[in-house]
Amino acid sequence: MTSKHAFLISAFGLALLNSGCVGTGPNTQQGALTGATLGAIAGAIIGHNTGNHSAGNGAIVGAIAGGVLGGTMGNQIDHERGTLYTSEEQATTTYVVANPPPPPFLPTEVIPLRPDPAAVWIGGYWEFNSNRRYEWVPGRWEFPPPNCRVFVPPHWARRGDGFVYVQGYWRV
Repeated sequence: MTSKHAFLISAFGLALLNSGCVGTGPNTQQGALTGATLGAIAGAIIGHNTGNHSAGNGAIVGAIAGGVLGGTMGNQIDHERGTLYTSEEQATTTYVVANPPPPPFLPTEVIPLRPDPAAVWIGGYWEFNSNRRYEWVPGRWEFPPPNCRVFVPPHWARRGDGFVYVQGYWRV
């Protein structure tokens, strides 16, 4: 493979990654994109400066390694913060019931002072977890993702003859 072909394949791969990961996607996708881009640049520089002057092959190896590393780091952030959904379709689970179980009582919350004018208050809510139980998620101030201003709390949505659980998400 010539370095010209390797560079074109690398550029096409990065463009493909970029098309699905820009803006408000989960940190995993953003980390993979950033890591792949930085890895491709570093790999091209290293590849060019080695004995065979193969910038294209270096870019491919760097993009793969950087994408995996960046995606792994972004995935860790997603697990800490929770995955970011921006539509009901993305947040809809596969958990379907005939009738949703009622959530327990709603606790009283004390809203602390807003830490920043851009922060949005997300009121506490009952989240239906994988153990088929409700778990209280306390309210918090959060900085919304780009282009989002409203947090839609988790809820049950009617689908056919039953209800499906929809996780909380940011509305674009």
